Amino acid sequence: MAQTRDEPRSDTGARSVPVLPLTTGVVLPQMVVTVALETDEARAAAAALGPLDRDPKPELLLVPRVDGRYGRIGVLATVESHGELPGGTPALIVRATRRARMGAGVVGTGAALLVEAEPIDEGDPSLRAVELADELRQVTRALFEQLGGRRLTAVLDEVDGPSGLADLAGWWPDLAIERKVELLETIDVEARVELVLGWVRDALAEAEVATTIAREVNEGMEQRQREFLLRQQLDAIKKELGEGGDEEDLVAELRAKVAELELTEAARTHVERELDRLERTSPQNPEHGWIRTWIETFVELPWGARTTDHLDLDAAKAVLDADHTGLDEVKDRIVEFLAVRKLRAERGAEEPGGRGSGAIVTLAGPPGVGKTSLGESVARALGRQFVRVALGGVRDEAEIRGHRRTYVGAQPGRIVRALTEAGSMNPVVLLDEVDKVGSDWRGDPSSALLEVLDPAQNHTFRDHYLEVDLDLSEVLFIATANLLDTIPGPLRDRMEIIGIDGYTEDEKVAIARDHLLARQLERNALRPDEVTVTDAALRAIVDGWTREAGVRGLERLLGKVLRKAATRIAGGAADTVVVDVGDLRELLGRPRFEDDHADRTGVPGVATGLAVTGAGGDVLYVETTAMDGDAGLTLTGQLGDVMKESGSIALSYLRANAEALGLDPQALQRRFHVHFPAGAIPKDGPSAGITMTTALASLLTGRPVRVDVAMTGEVTLSGRVLPIGGVKQKLLAAHRAGITNVVLPARNGPDLDDVPESVLADLTVHLVGDVREVLDLALEPAAGELAA
Repeated sequence: MAQTRDEPRSDTGARSVPVLPLTTGVVLPQMVVTVALETDEARAAAAALGPLDRDPKPELLLVPRVDGRYGRIGVLATVESHGELPGGTPALIVRATRRARMGAGVVGTGAALLVEAEPIDEGDPSLRAVELADELRQVTRALFEQLGGRRLTAVLDEVDGPSGLADLAGWWPDLAIERKVELLETIDVEARVELVLGWVRDALAEAEVATTIAREVNEGMEQRQREFLLRQQLDAIKKELGEGGDEEDLVAELRAKVAELELTEAARTHVERELDRLERTSPQNPEHGWIRTWIETFVELPWGARTTDHLDLDAAKAVLDADHTGLDEVKDRIVEFLAVRKLRAERGAEEPGGRGSGAIVTLAGPPGVGKTSLGESVARALGRQFVRVALGGVRDEAEIRGHRRTYVGAQPGRIVRALTEAGSMNPVVLLDEVDKVGSDWRGDPSSALLEVLDPAQNHTFRDHYLEVDLDLSEVLFIATANLLDTIPGPLRDRMEIIGIDGYTEDEKVAIARDHLLARQLERNALRPDEVTVTDAALRAIVDGWTREAGVRGLERLLGKVLRKAATRIAGGAADTVVVDVGDLRELLGRPRFEDDHADRTGVPGVATGLAVTGAGGDVLYVETTAMDGDAGLTLTGQLGDVMKESGSIALSYLRANAEALGLDPQALQRRFHVHFPAGAIPKDGPSAGITMTTALASLLTGRPVRVDVAMTGEVTLSGRVLPIGGVKQKLLAAHRAGITNVVLPARNGPDLDDVPESVLADLTVHLVGDVREVLDLALEPAAGELAA
């Protein structure tokens, strides 16, 4: 128990006293403590005191020793009594009187350390110290009451003066020894009281929080105990009714799973309400199965589960390069996307609107160019789970948003099922074939996708089946499409389009050599040293058997070649097989594509156009003929309204400018037929105007169109050539077909920056602004004229 302050000694000068080091505690003025003489130093200090029962009482200096070092301030103490502890260890009972500075010392008799101790006169306390002491007394009393030690408040009334009240903290068992040393060495009374006041305030705040938590825990335990008793009673009733059994174990298991989930308050309330319904519903009730299925679906969702993003840009670039050849623009855009995510993560930047990244990447291009595999590569580069959601042919809105629970066989939508499959709340979800989403009387799935893809909405996405808000803002959605025209405008507005227009011949050969061949070898159980396919053979397959924007057909043909090679090896006909150009006809049959371009365009009235289809760029032939009869125009080849209008504009332009173009006006009064071969394939788009104009002009003048020229562009009634889209895909198609001259609208000149340099090196691109320039470039010279 703390003692009151003694009257100050009359002798305040320095004195030589033995030092007793304290290693396990700190003694402050007013304290009466028992000091065990366990060490040689302690016993030597006690021996240096001489007779302990003499008067005046012997005095020594108690100094804390922390980490092997003596403190600079100690406390003078008188020996009140001495004896032995129950274990036989000698001990002293000492009364601390005042602080003292430890001066120079010498080793005395019995190895005791004698030092010059200079008592410290604290003087009268300041007015500020007295005010702080009053506050300290009140805060300490509140702390005692909070801790349930109200009887300790009587101790405060026994201590007089700010200095003694502050030193009272030396009895605090939870106070670290470092703080007690700091308290001992704080000489200024005002600073000492303020120091202790701060500690007591912190302790009071912690005690209040602990009390609040304990009260809430007790209340929660009481509520759970009450629910437990009620459930026990309910179980007993169910057993009497014959409705008990495994259902109790099922509900308990589901409750345990729900308790482990990281849920929002609203979601937890919802699922617990359903658990209570399940518990109250008889297994014979049809609703029992519906409720159970809902809860099991809810629990399977990866609530709170997330993977850590790998934002190493070099590693991501290495993954993309290893998985794909070419597509530099696409890879750069994906690395840029990852770089922004890295900066946001490192700098703690808020996402737009506080949610998500705001970028919905859409990979648009023909089949077989690697859109889906790019999504897998992004997931692998980020270290996230990858899930593919096929949207092709989806016409029911419930496929996206889920079915209402009132329907028999209801289930959540594909987005929720994708999260369950991924096992995390931040996977990479590939929305494949988003351009093939339809709509009918069951709703419009593209409208439901707006909520999924819009960063301003998808943090509270609500599936009709779950009826609980899901946060999709951390999901990285990547959509793929063959054509952008069929994607509804509002949905397309939320996408960032990255075009993948196809590969050059050299890129296809590299892809076949570095990726496709190894994959097909593995699928056909062949070792790399058993089958060799030369680069010349790969190039011949690309040119003669496949003319596509992607490499899907090329991979199928490689698989066919390797299966035949596997047949030879398995049958013992050969140990190794080398496939060269001369072996292809035997393995693949005759080439599917032959260069008949010159034959098809060698007569007047036929022109070569360029178009973009769902399979990429393609060469489009336009054939024209004239016949007697009423003046007019017939268009065939399953054309859309836009192309039909282009044909009418082309004929009108030629009729209006017949004299300037050197055409016979009478010949223009005949009936014309314009045909686009491959009539089973629908065709439409504003890019065949100059092609039809050139074909009709060729027919009327008798001048064939140059076999090495292809063209694309729209025409106006005044003869202007308007810009078109898909320049890169169209030039790649011309390059594949062996065409060397391409006519483009002048305003499409900047689009040439997107075309690979290897393609531009083999093509001569003519940029034109008027139809007359097209005719001068495309038509062969008339008889008797020299070629330009």
